[in-house]
Amino acid sequence: MAYYQSVVGTYSCERIVEKSRFLTYVSHTEGEDAARAFLSEVRASHPLATHVCFAYISDKIGNEQRFSDDGEPQGTAGMPILNVLKAQKLFETTVAVVRYFGGIKLGAGGLTRAYSSAAAEGLDGAQKRGYETCVEAKIRVDYAQIDAILRFFAGESAQVLSQEYGEKAEYTVAVKEVEFDLFSGNLVNYLNGKVSIEEGEKYFYPFPVERK
Repeated sequence: MAYYQSVVGTYSCERIVEKSRFLTYVSHTEGEDAARAFLSEVRASHPLATHVCFAYISDKIGNEQRFSDDGEPQGTAGMPILNVLKAQKLFETTVAVVRYFGGIKLGAGGLTRAYSSAAAEGLDGAQKRGYETCVEAKIRVDYAQIDAILRFFAGESAQVLSQEYGEKAEYTVAVKEVEFDLFSGNLVNYLNGKVSIEEGEKYFYPFPVERK
């Protein structure tokens, strides 16, 4: 898997449907242990909730999928939440929908719509990122090149992770692996060779999703 989409951090929202409160919690969760830990936190925050239904896809390729109706009629909560996750093609993502019953029964169709809508609203509000293999690189320049290199970074997809100013200005950046050679060549040309580029480790990094 060279690329997949997920959310970053956590996000929550709330809606009222026929006097029932539906609170949606969304989180980036790498692996089932992280997904279960997140769900435990949600449950602990709502000990009096009528139901805490959920779904997650906790790996990068969609093999680790789980869902729960948590006492709601079978097929009206967990699977609808999972279907929203799958429709949006999001991985390493957990969605929990907490319900406080308001006294009016919604019926199977109403429950399915309520949980689907709550999941969709949560995912729409969460920040999305494209997780892609990056090369972490250390770039060093003389102080006279700082303005130029910052202009260069502004026109590239590289993400500046940190910057230090010692004997030279040093920037740690994450660059998409497939673009690293082109990035390096363009940077050397842009600064007329007055730059040092040290290639480091490779890992998945959450790059901003490009808008079409």
